[in-house]
Amino acid sequence: MADPISLPRLAIALVPVVGLLFWLFYEGHPIVTSLQGLARMLIQLSLVGYVLVFLFESDRAWVSLTTLSVMMLAASAIAIRTSDTRPWRRYLQVLTSIILGGGFTLAVITVGVLNVDPWYNPRVLIPLAGMTFSNCMNALSLAIERLDGSKETNGDPEHAVRVALIPITNSLYAVGVVSIPGMMTGQVLAGVSPLIAARYQIMIMCLTFSSAGLSLLIFMRLQRHTTKPAEQTTA
Repeated sequence: MADPISLPRLAIALVPVVGLLFWLFYEGHPIVTSLQGLARMLIQLSLVGYVLVFLFESDRAWVSLTTLSVMMLAASAIAIRTSDTRPWRRYLQVLTSIILGGGFTLAVITVGVLNVDPWYNPRVLIPLAGMTFSNCMNALSLAIERLDGSKETNGDPEHAVRVALIPITNSLYAVGVVSIPGMMTGQVLAGVSPLIAARYQIMIMCLTFSSAGLSLLIFMRLQRHTTKPAEQTTA
């Protein structure tokens, strides 16, 4: 099992980050968004340990459900960050897609595969929910960017779906060949058999792919229903 990382050793991880930022700045690329993202990452991850200690010690269902609700609301807000059309309607569409697509897949994994008892066990539910909702968020964000910003495809839904699924599809191709995912790596470092770790990683890959795909298709269906009436009214 690997030794815990001390803060001075952790600071070394920032060396390539700082180097990248300097290079981007030297080449004339904007770095404000990257700096904001890095600052938020450092603050959020520094605080999340204290929050998770409280959540993991809770034995009440409402605590887990409230946490999941906050995660879905935040994921929906981040997903429409670059949207320039009907933000509130888009927000509700994204939120509905994450609830249905991500929530359904999360329930299948926690109840059907892991047989979590109780079903709201925060030690299992919250980390898996984070993986699920973040993948839904990324897929929906890419789809929205393509629907709004791609002049070449004129907001073609098929093109948006194909582009949005590229990252998760690439990970399916690469897992075990190009990359060993973070969860599997963490389990192996913690002393778990690689064979057992592989089973859990297969579960995670199924979770992330299906949740992202389902939420994406639900979102596109909602988009279709809202754009048709507008086109008929214009006609």
